[in-house]
Amino acid sequence: MTTETNGPDPSSRLDDPDFPALTMSQAAALLGVQAAFLRSLDSSGFLQPHRSPGGHRRYSRSQLDLAARMRGLLDDGHSMASAETIAGLQDELASARADMDRLRSDVARLRLRRDDGALGR
Repeated sequence: MTTETNGPDPSSRLDDPDFPALTMSQAAALLGVQAAFLRSLDSSGFLQPHRSPGGHRRYSRSQLDLAARMRGLLDDGHSMASAETIAGLQDELASARADMDRLRSDVARLRLRRDDGALGR
């Protein structure tokens, strides 16, 4: 079986941080939490795991990262509501910083192009 005739290698999905590869028990074991904690994140609507055809929860690496952040905030004494707000604001800040970095890079590239044009290069 070659990837050229049958599509991409299925194991490559494991590199995708959003691929829901882990069962609830695997996710809980990796995080060092009870499955009830993951269920509570699901029931609050904060974390929405993929559902298998049989209805079982499946978690991605990015969801585990988010759950671990929530666990840390809750362990620090925040309520579920404030932890959700903090995590959401952290995500917005990270996104804004990434946008800012991208825009700075664009400005630098455009300045180089302008300067190269002004010098007749």
